[in-house]
Formats: sequence, C-alpha cells, structure tokens
Amino acid sequence: MPKKVDHEARRQEIVDALWRIAGARGLDGVSLRDVAAEADISLGRLQHYFRTKDDMLTFACRRVSHLAEERIRRHLEGLAEAPTPYTILRTCLTGMLPLDDNSRTGALIGVAHFSRAVHDERLSAEAREGIPNLAAFFADQLRMAATHGDLTPGRDPATEAELLISLVDGLGTYTLLGVHSPERAVDLLDAYLEGLFEKTESDGGKATEEAREPVAG
Repeated sequence: MPKKVDHEARRQEIVDALWRIAGARGLDGVSLRDVAAEADISLGRLQHYFRTKDDMLTFACRRVSHLAEERIRRHLEGLAEAPTPYTILRTCLTGMLPLDDNSRTGALIGVAHFSRAVHDERLSAEAREGIPNLAAFFADQLRMAATHGDLTPGRDPATEAELLISLVDGLGTYTLLGVHSPERAVDLLDAYLEGLFEKTESDGGKATEEAREPVAG
C-alpha cells in the first residue's frame, strides 16, 4: 500500500528552508531553486507544493501570522489575572515587533512578500484583508477601555486603532534597519500607550509587570 504523504508537513519543511535562508542572508533575489537546494529536494518536488515564489511567500506569511497569534494567546492565557484592554493591546502590538531572531526572520519574510505585493493586485488584495479585522479588534478593546474610564478623553477608538497598527509597522521597519534597537522600539510603543490610556491607582487600564513583558518569538 502506498505510503500516505503528509502534504502539510512537506510544505512546512519547505517553509523552514525559506526561514533559514531569510535569517542567514535575506530573501532578495532568492529563487525557488535556492529554496529547493536548502530543503534538499528537487525543484520539481518543491513546485508540486508551491508553483511560484509568490505562492510560497504567501503560505510563509500565513504561517508567521499563525505563530505570532499562538505566542500572543499563550502569553495572555498564562497571566495570573484576566487581561485588561491595555494588556491585550500591548501584548498584540509587541508580538508584532521583530524583538528576537525568530520574529525578525518572520518580519523579513513579510517584507519580501510586501515588496512583491506592491506590484501584484492579487497579492496586495490578500495582504489587505487582515488589516480591517485587526483594526476592528483593536478598536473594540479601546471602546471597552473607554467604557471603564481607562481611555484618555477625546481619543477616537477607530482612529487610534489604525494609528497603533501604523505605529508598530513603522517601529518594526526601523528595528529591522537598525535605526531602533528592539528595546527602544518597545519604549516608544509604551510611550504612546501611556498617553492613550489614563493612569489609574486601581490599575484598571494598566498592566502588571508580568503582563508588560514583551512577546517575542
């Protein structure tokens, strides 16, 4: 009886090879043949799973997002107390930053995908899909904070949600370029959040020291 092939595992092996290349030398100019060589498989076998480089990068980006979501979820579930909107937002935002080798490599894969998506409507449409959902989630957390009196008066949750996404994207880019250290990026993010949330003695909008640990890969 023919051996059953785990196609998902095979795709992951290929993405792991892509991950190693991205971490070692970046993805500029890297071809499917390069990835096949790193994965120690034939080009034909690789193309059985990913017909084009764009297909491979799209799958890899989805994998990066999934791993980030899992890290964030585990971090929040491991807290001693139920997380506040502040803690949830800060955990998500630091989880989007390239703070260590793993998250940096994931960010480099995202950059490679972004550079190709700019000139490809199909790729750019897919890349745009998740942003409104993320902004809506952030806005809901900010509205909850406002209901509890923890949001600075006069701040619009929908606008602030989009600003937070833009802020962390910019900080991530500067961190990749070495303009900011990972620590400086987190400090700048915290400075913005401190102005966005009211300071309260009851810690209603603030996080404990345990919750303030950045989420890294």
